Amino acid sequence: MFQGMRYVYEVYKEMSFSKAARNLFISQPSLSAAVKKEEAQIGFPIFDRSSNPIQLTDLGKEYIRSIEIILDVENGFQNYINDMREIKSGSISIGGTNLFISYVLPPFISRFTERYPQVHLNLVEATTAELTEKLFSGSLDLLIDNQNMDPAVYSKRFFCEEHLLLTVPSRLPVNETMKNYSLTASDILEDRHFNSRIPPVSLEHFQNENFLLLKGGNDTRTRADRMFHNAHVLPKIRLELDQQITAYNLSRHGMGISFSSDTLIRHVPDAENLVYYKLNHQDASREVNFYYKRSRYMPKVVSTFLDMI
Repeated sequence: MFQGMRYVYEVYKEMSFSKAARNLFISQPSLSAAVKKEEAQIGFPIFDRSSNPIQLTDLGKEYIRSIEIILDVENGFQNYINDMREIKSGSISIGGTNLFISYVLPPFISRFTERYPQVHLNLVEATTAELTEKLFSGSLDLLIDNQNMDPAVYSKRFFCEEHLLLTVPSRLPVNETMKNYSLTASDILEDRHFNSRIPPVSLEHFQNENFLLLKGGNDTRTRADRMFHNAHVLPKIRLELDQQITAYNLSRHGMGISFSSDTLIRHVPDAENLVYYKLNHQDASREVNFYYKRSRYMPKVVSTFLDMI
């Protein structure tokens, strides 16, 4: 890629000339001069320097989109060359929330790196919204997530089906009246939440309790909102959080009720101070998939990783 474009793209990623200069191992005045030269060549400013942090101008946004197309082509060709050499080198960048990166993927990652020790593996942990942006821009090869993503832009590879359960601190008095419905972590590990003889609960029984919900836009929050609406319950929201694992850990400490997937419950240490309840709603079930961008060349090393999973 042309050096001027590379400099502009680094400033865009950091939204800071000083940070970008450090990453590029050049002085800030040299970087500023290179970006100004690029702006002079196209005849318009790329960055609005009057804001803090700096922002892209409308033309700058189009410029960045063009750079990302060039990057996709460049990376695709390099990956093709690597494929010709078989899987002896290359890299994979995988994104996921804390739950997937810290608890679900490690055994698969370990197995893959044992088999292909020369492949560089980059794990990126962030919120779903941040990861989706990285996947679209091309800085991620794969994103593991439980949200539905635009099939016109992304392809997917199925990983597992998961089920949302109500996660309730055991010290709450409401559990006394719900003993016939409650489940333990051991029950979840043994798949007893699929047993039809254990009935689901209605959220009405918990409408006077505090809830720990994820922030708007998250798939778990969207599903929870629909379940509340269906049960005609207006939840008492104590906290809104970025990640499911955070809500779960706060429930462990008695802060309120949260929605947790059986994927999470199976992979985190058993919490004796929690009880779980099945939910009777279609939104309690969903898929976890690996997503990748349709328009990008898929390197053999990435397809091999997916096949192993």
